[in-house]
Amino acid sequence: MIKILSGAEVSILDKHHIQGKGISSHQLMEKAAEGFVDWFLEKRFSSSKPIALFCGAGNNGGDGLAIARLLTKHGFQCVVFTCFADEGSLSEDCRINLGLLPSAIRKFPWNEFDSEEFGLVIDAYLGVGIKGPLREEAKSIIDKINSFKGIKVSVDLPSGLSADYSGFDHCVHAEVTVTFAFPKLALLLPEHAKVTGELVLVDIGISEEELEVFHSSYYYLLKKDIPAFHKKFHRFSHKGDFGKVLLIAGSRGKMGAAALSAKAAFRTGSGLVSCQVPLEERIIIQTSVPEAMCVFEDSIDWMAFDAIGVGPGIGLDQGELLEKLLREYDRPIVMDADALTLLSRNPSFLDLIPKESILTPHLGEFERLFGKCRTHLERLEKARRFCMNYKLNVLIKGANSVICLADGRQIFNSSGSHFMATAGMGDVLTGMITSFLGQGYSSEQALVCGVYQHGLAGEMAGDMKGRGTLASDVIEMIPETFKRLGVS
Repeated sequence: MIKILSGAEVSILDKHHIQGKGISSHQLMEKAAEGFVDWFLEKRFSSSKPIALFCGAGNNGGDGLAIARLLTKHGFQCVVFTCFADEGSLSEDCRINLGLLPSAIRKFPWNEFDSEEFGLVIDAYLGVGIKGPLREEAKSIIDKINSFKGIKVSVDLPSGLSADYSGFDHCVHAEVTVTFAFPKLALLLPEHAKVTGELVLVDIGISEEELEVFHSSYYYLLKKDIPAFHKKFHRFSHKGDFGKVLLIAGSRGKMGAAALSAKAAFRTGSGLVSCQVPLEERIIIQTSVPEAMCVFEDSIDWMAFDAIGVGPGIGLDQGELLEKLLREYDRPIVMDADALTLLSRNPSFLDLIPKESILTPHLGEFERLFGKCRTHLERLEKARRFCMNYKLNVLIKGANSVICLADGRQIFNSSGSHFMATAGMGDVLTGMITSFLGQGYSSEQALVCGVYQHGLAGEMAGDMKGRGTLASDVIEMIPETFKRLGVS
């Protein structure tokens, strides 16, 4: 997992890395430019028109100048638009890269840019170093970049966006942001989605150990992290080893929620799955998920189950059931959907929730529980205080879902697809997380594996189905995620 540092700490990190590796700051800049170009070549951008690069006076501009030089070596026609008045204002490494620019690369002042002449724009104007309000000229430069209607790729950050704060005045609206070493916090905030576009993380050789010496409670979850969180099973393992889980889900007209959760739990590896459903609705489960068993409230022993997930589609008239469950079951449970709304209406239930339980609200459910939030940073802080106070875990669902742990750490997920914005996806996730809990995973393990693999399954389903992706398509891809991760 990569620790997410503040923008102010980037230069300190760079200095530590440079000293530790015995390299120059210019060599580190070259590494960043090479990483950007490797990604660019892999994406196979093609255009008969030249590439325009807007380069500032600082190290972000130095990255842009190095990128222009390297792209030219690969046969691309590049034109640099300078966003500085004179060369005396350049940072040292930016000045070096300006001197290394081949004479074949034309240079013009930024205000001479004509958007009709170019096929792609690379924004290397402002980086993590911006402080305070933007100058009027900076706003004009950003407006000039935004006048281009094609693909705009920002280097490290869209120009005008602060690395650490929510909101912006003037900002480049990028289709892609290619950032280095770790994702800057601002790139992960939903209110910035329209300016950051697709997020690409490029490794420049800075290790996770180098990041760990800095104080931060924010982390970024990557594919390579997941196998270590998984339990190992052997060839003599039986269905009891893979857990006995219960899903309290579904009601009249909403039995699909129960079916999706149950199927997801099985596909995630549960040995035994039961659904607590209304008696009159049992046929739906027993025909749609024949592997699952049905149990009913008048004959249930909750403590017979290794894990319980509650909430999908149960309706808002089940307050007594939820209170009874919280009083009688003493292991971590997964609470989603209607269970969260009932919790928001009955705050006295909070003290009854077993420690290390998992609450999985989307943004609307979060605000019903914790109140309105002006920014995502405010939302994260409310979640942190809640988790640490009650010793519970909260998953804030959405793009880059955030796992908020009882110890105060907050982990941003990197998997997922916009094609997952459709009905039933939360029900699938509830089944997956409950399944992992039932298999003996800790709450942290269940969240990390469940959230990442849910997103990964969504990516794979989205690749095949596109806008027509269904929650049931994601369920069918869950087993493939284990293969992709090399987990047996």
